[in-house]
Amino acid sequence: MLKVFLVEDESVVREALRDNIPWQQYGYRFVGEAGDGEMALPLIRKTVPDVLITDIKMPFMDGLALSHIVKSEYPDMKIIIISGYDDFDYARQAISEGVDEYLLKPITRRSLQKALSEIREKIEAEQEQKNYVKKFQNEMQQYEQYALRSFFEKVFEGKLSAQELYEEAGKQGLDINASGYNLILFGVQEDESREELLRYFLRFPECLVFRWNMNTYGVLLMGDADSLSERTNTHLDYIKKVCEQSKDQEWYVAAGIPVERFSQLSDCYKRVNHIYAYRYLTPEKHVLTEELTEDEGAATGGSFGALDANKVDPEIIRGFLNNGQRTEVDEFVGSYMQGLGEAVVSRLFRDYLLLNIQFTTQAFVESIGCKQEEFLETVGADRIHEMVTGPDTMADYVRALLMEALRLRDEKQQTQGKKVLQNALDYIEENYMQTTLNLNEVAQATGMSPNYFSGLFSQEMKMTFVEYVTNKRMEQAKRLLRESDQSSAQIAAAVGYKDAHYFSFVFKKTVGVSPRDWRAKQ
Repeated sequence: MLKVFLVEDESVVREALRDNIPWQQYGYRFVGEAGDGEMALPLIRKTVPDVLITDIKMPFMDGLALSHIVKSEYPDMKIIIISGYDDFDYARQAISEGVDEYLLKPITRRSLQKALSEIREKIEAEQEQKNYVKKFQNEMQQYEQYALRSFFEKVFEGKLSAQELYEEAGKQGLDINASGYNLILFGVQEDESREELLRYFLRFPECLVFRWNMNTYGVLLMGDADSLSERTNTHLDYIKKVCEQSKDQEWYVAAGIPVERFSQLSDCYKRVNHIYAYRYLTPEKHVLTEELTEDEGAATGGSFGALDANKVDPEIIRGFLNNGQRTEVDEFVGSYMQGLGEAVVSRLFRDYLLLNIQFTTQAFVESIGCKQEEFLETVGADRIHEMVTGPDTMADYVRALLMEALRLRDEKQQTQGKKVLQNALDYIEENYMQTTLNLNEVAQATGMSPNYFSGLFSQEMKMTFVEYVTNKRMEQAKRLLRESDQSSAQIAAAVGYKDAHYFSFVFKKTVGVSPRDWRAKQ
């Protein structure tokens, strides 16, 4: 039931309204009363009614002053003004304060019932609209939007001016005004833990979640610069808490150092991406920090004999070839070389390590169905001794090896992915009109995990699964509106929506006009 509060300075009128109106019958619960606005205000703040009924002329604080304060604090609260003054100026003032109904004394049960019924319908319609907006946002999963990832690619490249960055953010409908910013990158193996973390971050308006690549999500933290470091640590602790609930799952997280300007995020990203690359070098560490990279560098700053054998383990290279991205090659190689320290000064050690990396990469290339000979020719393996003359040229050669291996891997995956994707598109074409169709169902039908399928779909189609299905349904709806005389409810059911009102909401949200108006224009 909706809550109603009454403010009236005439006790006889107030008691008559309180005692003689069948509030429950009208769908309301009477939660309080007061004799003037000043006495009413603290009670209104305590009970937070849905509807306020107030006299316009009262001592200490009149109804208009009370309405002004209430509307500023509770914009959604509905207000009914009652007055014995049949005066246009009062009515005009009341309307300017956002009053919903204006009733003249003496108040009849019929007039009040009519006003209460209309307001209840308005509240229910607004609540339904809010529910539709929330449902639509949840379905679209903002963190999965391809456009959002494209925006952050531009931000992290650091090639746009501050004005251009804010213009791009405006196009995305993003509010990025804050006194401080920071970045978190995380990757979680299990779907359940990942979804729990995504839901957690979506609860915070100051956190903007986005998919960065197939295996990694990013979180942009915005807020007060003085408290951003503390809030970053709070979020890291929560990620650790969620991920440690499932034993033996693979997960990593890294956070940057807060910056004061949005235009400085490219520097923040470079740092956090460098830290995040250490997940391949220190797989036993899950929370990757600045201190970890410094410790690793210090630990290998001595002689060749002090080098940890784990740092030249072929599994490090294999792990990167299996899960890394071409955009991560520079950071990975930089971190890898830093972990080797002064040992790479030795020509003997460099030759050993290069052969180790080359054999590991060759075996990987062969395992994905590519010819070793073509790979070795492309990277110039026969000229390795001419090309590698020191630590810097060694790093360049390792980058070339990894970049070419990842290019071949991505081409293979893309070819296979296109076949799988076509199967998925065919499945959607046959089933988009089913109200139960969802990403998990299509992923299962094509033999992929939901997370991998979601990433592959958005990467190849430049839109998310839900955006694609919604667009397909809207195109079919437009065709039916144009070519048939079916009602909106019939069309909604024909394109996969149980709720005709929600179908109309989605249609207007995506097409720009209601189904009825669109049909009229045709």
